[in-house]
Amino acid sequence: MSLTLIGIIALIALAAVVLIIVGQRRTRSLHELFGPEYDRTLKSMRARGKAEPELSKRIERVAELTIRPLAAADRARFEQSWQADQARFVDDPRGAVKEADRLVADLMQVRGYPVGDFGQRAADVSVDHPLVVSEYRAAHEIAERDARGEADTEELRKAMVHYRALFTDLLIVDVPTDKTVPSSITRDRVLADSPEPAATDDRIIPDRSRNSLMGDRIITDGGDARPDAR
Repeated sequence: MSLTLIGIIALIALAAVVLIIVGQRRTRSLHELFGPEYDRTLKSMRARGKAEPELSKRIERVAELTIRPLAAADRARFEQSWQADQARFVDDPRGAVKEADRLVADLMQVRGYPVGDFGQRAADVSVDHPLVVSEYRAAHEIAERDARGEADTEELRKAMVHYRALFTDLLIVDVPTDKTVPSSITRDRVLADSPEPAATDDRIIPDRSRNSLMGDRIITDGGDARPDAR
């Protein structure tokens, strides 16, 4: 075997190793960023080669958006609207769920997310709110079942709880809007080099009660609306 052929084989082997390492690094970074949303996408698409490019496309799409911090006046307005909607649930569960869906969509729009079809909304919000996007999907599914007359009051209560998870996250989490990151690959490298989030990471939810932001009445996982304990 000639030295030239041996050299070519060695280069091919080296390239294969590099591709494997890069792929493993991207997998780790995407999994760290998306968490359970990574697993859901992988299960849905049944192939890592399809799921990971899809998640990377989401990052690139959201990087082109202008996601804005919520102004204090808007925050107060949305908190009051949610409080009123939760109080409405006692007498009008179906109407309250419809209003919750509208409030979440309105809040997303104010923050800068496009409000097209539901699938695209969920994909966009999964980039910055991966831990609660599953709640949004669960709420939407119940709302669709209710539109067909198939959801009972207990399921509607669960829908309100699910909607509240994303609503609260959108209220209290200010997502970095630095658009200097040119691509998902660069962002992946940053994540891979920093497995533990920095203390100044704006995506970290402050250590405070989510329920306290929702006013004096809340819908809990265990029952109907009740006074919020102070």
